[in-house]
Amino acid sequence: MTRESIAEVLENIATLLELKGENHFKTRAYRNGAEIVGSYAGDFVQLAKDDELKEIKGIGAALAQKIHELVSTGKLEYYESLRSEFPEGIFELFEIQGLGAKKIKALHDELGVGNIADLKRVCESGQVANLAGFGAKSVEKFLAAVEFNESNASLFRLGSVADVAEEILEMLKGLPHVSQASAAGSYRRGKEILHDLDFIVATKDPAGVMEAFVTMPQVKGVTVHGSTKSSVFLESGVQCDLRAVSSDEFPFALAYFTGSKEHNVAMRSRALKRGYTLNEYRLAPVEDGKRDPQPLGVEEFNEEEDIYRALGLDFVPPALRENSGEIEAAELGELPNLIEIGNLRGTFHNHTTASDGKNTLGEMAEAARELGLQYLGIADHSKSSFQANGLDEDRLLAQLDEIDSLNQELGGGFKLFAGTECDILKDGSLDFEDEILEQLDYVVASVHNSFTLPEDEMTRRIIRAIENPNVTMIGHLSGRLLLKREPYALNVPKVIDAAAANDTIIELNANPWRLDMDWRWWKLAKEKGVKCAINPDAHSQAGLQCLHFGVLQARKGWLTRDDVVNCLPLGEIEEALAVKR
Repeated sequence: MTRESIAEVLENIATLLELKGENHFKTRAYRNGAEIVGSYAGDFVQLAKDDELKEIKGIGAALAQKIHELVSTGKLEYYESLRSEFPEGIFELFEIQGLGAKKIKALHDELGVGNIADLKRVCESGQVANLAGFGAKSVEKFLAAVEFNESNASLFRLGSVADVAEEILEMLKGLPHVSQASAAGSYRRGKEILHDLDFIVATKDPAGVMEAFVTMPQVKGVTVHGSTKSSVFLESGVQCDLRAVSSDEFPFALAYFTGSKEHNVAMRSRALKRGYTLNEYRLAPVEDGKRDPQPLGVEEFNEEEDIYRALGLDFVPPALRENSGEIEAAELGELPNLIEIGNLRGTFHNHTTASDGKNTLGEMAEAARELGLQYLGIADHSKSSFQANGLDEDRLLAQLDEIDSLNQELGGGFKLFAGTECDILKDGSLDFEDEILEQLDYVVASVHNSFTLPEDEMTRRIIRAIENPNVTMIGHLSGRLLLKREPYALNVPKVIDAAAANDTIIELNANPWRLDMDWRWWKLAKEKGVKCAINPDAHSQAGLQCLHFGVLQARKGWLTRDDVVNCLPLGEIEEALAVKR
């Protein structure tokens, strides 16, 4: 039982209570509990086992007892009883965009809808269109959302699998007779969407390693259990593949199963031109009698770097192995020195309890300092985001005073910057007047509504915001929610050009649901001179940890510390924020 799984149970209880029509306060208690558990920085599981949760603010005696039962026994009777009142697939419906508890309850009560297949059936039959509160447009949206869900059914967000991937990797490294172990595949490359997880081990006991792998507690089913390769799928549904090789083969297997298909093809082609075959086991001379293999200059292959060096290349970091110019750059010695998590000195676009955040201003500052950051930008929502308790002018100015007071208490060495996540309205104007924005240290401008505008109109909308001299950076550029909502129609190159012309930063939103701007655009943005800000869009102290995912995407986008403004230290970042003004 993990902290995340406890939070998931509490969130599911809140959802089921909503479906039952229970009072708001009861539902909210469980949802608040889920948020507290999910953002708790200490060893929550041990506290729950020791029945010492009552001291945690927001966890009452009744909720503490239920969590203790869940952690101690592995199940919660109250939860099991609630689940028995609804079909097994009821939670699937919350994955469909446009469906909330109220509509799901109506569909379940009136039409017996209990899963996505049921929803598709009653939509196609015309029953939903005749249901009070729905209609033809609702049906059209639901069917489109179902199709989107079905097309992505076997895919997973990077952030959704990272914890279990690291758990499995640590388990493999700790096994007897395992000399080396690594994740591979798209996870190692930092892809934002994954189909499966790949692992490689070097071992003299492949059978023992395979047995340990297929019997992991996370495993729900085994599809292949071989002597050197096994495949399992976990409770979450993600497939995991493990390959066992010898120590001599390990560098080749790791390189082969890490690179994208296109990168590997290019590497094999390069090897052939030098008279060698390259595969997952070795680099060896071609034995066709027609080629004279060129000298490699490498006698032993102990690591991946040796393979690249043998082919006349600088080492290509895993993040870049997408065949997007990395091999040519490696040949010329022009690969960038990619940004690392330790380069970050602060971050912007963070929320507090003033809007829809879960921690106070002081608590967010404390968490940032514990991470070793020198500064933290606060950007609570603006008034048009009423669903997120957005701040009006008076509340925003009061927050400025609060930030100023807290900065005086904190003294030197750490600073809070006062900002806002200001809504870009439909016509491209901003949610606050310029005389308000001018009083802030910076402004993140973001789109939060009217996602269906035509491409030209949406592009003009965002460019108008970019041209405002008070807009420091654009937040989550495309509005996408990975595997849930498609990006809105947008001419990204035009937006990048506008950002370059107006000295406007573009955010790399590090929330694993967003990871936006997409890494595929950052190489162009870098060439145009557009700076990046890696922001976690943190709504809690734990949300600051998402910076890790942002750095992974920045690396895929070929970015260095010089390309990311929040690598600047305190004392220099102020000037970068004031460039437009």
